[in-house]
Amino acid sequence: MAIPQRSTPSQDELKRFFFGKNIHDVPKPAVIIDRAKMQRHCDSLRQAIDALQVGFRTHVKTHKTREGARLQVGENNKDIKLVVSTIAELEHLLPLLKELRDAGASIDVLYGIPLPGSQGKRLAELGRRLGQGSISVMIDHPAQLGLLRQFRDNAGFPAGVFLKIDTGYHRAGLPPAGVNKDDLVPRIMQLESEGQAFLHGLYSHSSLSYSDSTPEEAMANLEGEIHGCLDALNKNAHLFSKDKELIISVGASPQVTAVENLVDSSPALAANVQSLRKTIKTVTTGNPDGFRTSLELHAGVYSLLDVQQLSTKSRANIGNFEDEIAISVMTEVCSVYNNGEREQPEALLGVGVLGLGREPCFAYKGWGVVHREAYPDAKPEQRLIVARVSQEHSIVTWDSTQVQNAREQLPRIALDVGQSVRVLPNHACITGAMYGWYLVVDSSKGDPNEIVDVWVRASGW
Repeated sequence: MAIPQRSTPSQDELKRFFFGKNIHDVPKPAVIIDRAKMQRHCDSLRQAIDALQVGFRTHVKTHKTREGARLQVGENNKDIKLVVSTIAELEHLLPLLKELRDAGASIDVLYGIPLPGSQGKRLAELGRRLGQGSISVMIDHPAQLGLLRQFRDNAGFPAGVFLKIDTGYHRAGLPPAGVNKDDLVPRIMQLESEGQAFLHGLYSHSSLSYSDSTPEEAMANLEGEIHGCLDALNKNAHLFSKDKELIISVGASPQVTAVENLVDSSPALAANVQSLRKTIKTVTTGNPDGFRTSLELHAGVYSLLDVQQLSTKSRANIGNFEDEIAISVMTEVCSVYNNGEREQPEALLGVGVLGLGREPCFAYKGWGVVHREAYPDAKPEQRLIVARVSQEHSIVTWDSTQVQNAREQLPRIALDVGQSVRVLPNHACITGAMYGWYLVVDSSKGDPNEIVDVWVRASGW
């Protein structure tokens, strides 16, 4: 019996209402995806991954849709590796995964945090429906090992296992020197010998690169994460079976998208490119500590991008916010304060924390950026941002990050009451979670503001 969730209108009903409408004419706030931009981001990273001949595991938690997952894995991919952050995501993706499996693809879905006991049976049931080898989990504590036996009993096959490594971000996992907590590694190897688990390798997810601001920093963070996992392998090499091939799985979108610099780089990055290529080669062909190892990269928000991602400047060849960010929130101007009502000109938008999120970005003091289509005559250095947020509304001002004098007179805000505007969010994953579905446009075809599809998101946990 499925766990009850918040109800969402059927996709057919949503399409009947929204299809063909202009995004400026829909009830607001609404969240928009530009499919053409998302397709481009998915294709460009996959091409770089293929050129480097390394593995890739895509996160779906950013969009939580079947359609987005299909763009991420690509056409004719027979090796489907995903990460989900909730069981609800996997349940929502089940029809797509069955379709791909029936077309001959292998399926491996990783549950994205160390396995919680309350989700074990539910995950095993989904694994039973997808078949042998379809589910992997993370382990970073000996108390979690009993859940592996339970999974085997309920699913009928052993779960794949990644040892979760903390390479410095401190969100989850064990430090390289502490991987064998309470004999964790030998106990996993024992479970493998009994057919109760299958060890895939080491997994790290480090978001240290979110504070980067150059391609060099992003590439260095990816190298650091790889070396952190290799350090964990080195310190515990005597505990693993030498005849195993171990996957080193690392990533987060800024440092993973930085690999695009390796196939499309400027001469200024030559030294960093050479260094990262050498580190990748250590894993793929270097037999570290006598092991056969392979490299797997993982990322998710690269597919949509957002203000935070663009601010890391992880790639040398990247456009501006409007060119690259595939997600935006459509809202409207409720009021404008240009006549001295405030210290500086401001405008009131009809969307707040519950439609944008409240995720900071190191590059500026704001909660979202107003798309320039709403004020095309502003100077290039002038940018409208969401400066303050309340529950259901927000305040727009000029970004004063580059202003030398905080009290410098700024121009009037060229927005009108009732005008529709788009806000580019700081964090696409959080913003998307505020909505039950995306309104989809395609800027590569016809009218870029015409709704051509509706994608329903997974809801709940």
